[in-house]
Amino acid sequence: MKRAIIIGASSGLGFEVAKILINDGWHVGVAARRFSLLQKLQDIAPERVCGEQLDVNDTSAEEMLIKLINRVGGCDLFFYASGIGKQNPQLEAAVELSTVETNAMGFTRMIGCAFRYMSEHGGGHIAAISSIAGTKGLGIAPSYSATKAFQNTYMQSLEQLANMRQLNIRFTDVRPGFVATELLGENPKYPLLMKAEPVAKSIVKAVYAKRHKVVIDGRWSIITFFWRMIPDFIWRRLNVR
Repeated sequence: MKRAIIIGASSGLGFEVAKILINDGWHVGVAARRFSLLQKLQDIAPERVCGEQLDVNDTSAEEMLIKLINRVGGCDLFFYASGIGKQNPQLEAAVELSTVETNAMGFTRMIGCAFRYMSEHGGGHIAAISSIAGTKGLGIAPSYSATKAFQNTYMQSLEQLANMRQLNIRFTDVRPGFVATELLGENPKYPLLMKAEPVAKSIVKAVYAKRHKVVIDGRWSIITFFWRMIPDFIWRRLNVR
């Protein structure tokens, strides 16, 4: 019996990935700050879906996560899809600090809790949505790109730690390009914009294949490859929007 926990399942990619796993026969625990939005997922298979209200920035979040895992009966896959992000060219303090709180502190709180649980219960698979924004520092969204780079490095570090401790924990770092979800607001206008449903299918395919890192889609793989090759003295002068 396959069991998954999905954090940030109320909308966007978390919601779409949850639907796929439920339809694939998984027992799924779904969690989000907006609990009422989880009802649509519970209606798909009430006997296999448990919901829990959880805010990754709350000090009780770890306790609520373990409670949800126990309700589901275990955790073979922990999928993290929670996060916020805004363009902030004026560097408004509230935006920067809330982004760091959620994307760094909240991320560390939840991913760390899942790692500790799996280390004590025979292992599992941790997958998280980061972003191609972590490839380089983006002046238009400083805290967002910085926290996504943090997430990339944290996942890589935990993968090494699991190997050092000989733990049976696998990792998948999912780095999508721009996806039309609530995160981008209404009527988003971004280059190479993708729809959430096909992106979710690609994510689940990567998880099933136990890939360590996946950039979605192939066009963004090419773009980020060349981004990495741009010297810093050139990058800092680019007007990237």
